[in-house]
Amino acid sequence: MTALTRDRNTPYQDAAVLPVPMAAGIRIHAGALVVANATGYAEPGSTAVGISYLGRAEEAVDNTNGADGARTVQVRRKLAFKWANDGSITQAHLMNTAYIVDDQTVAATDDTGTRSAAGRIVGIESDGVWVE
Repeated sequence: MTALTRDRNTPYQDAAVLPVPMAAGIRIHAGALVVANATGYAEPGSTAVGISYLGRAEEAVDNTNGADGARTVQVRRKLAFKWANDGSITQAHLMNTAYIVDDQTVAATDDTGTRSAAGRIVGIESDGVWVE
């Protein structure tokens, strides 16, 4: 493709809530931390490498009997979400990276390379950790 030589009506969409095709054989609960697995399908957060943090599930969707992509889940993005603290995150971790433990929990470290990044820690409270 060549560079523009005139105005272009570039399509766009709101990316605050996206429908993401789900992985086969899984269930995602409303409010869960959602990731994209290595093949790009949504699944609940877990301790794993090669997954990408997506955001929070806006609904519960059951794809336990479906193939990859048979169902989609609405995932909210571009906000900070309060996840459970595994106990390792303190005020000293403010603005550092949080790492995914499961579909509701984050940690301060990648546990020697076994966890994927969730996002930046923007607040620490007694009942959870705000991650953007």
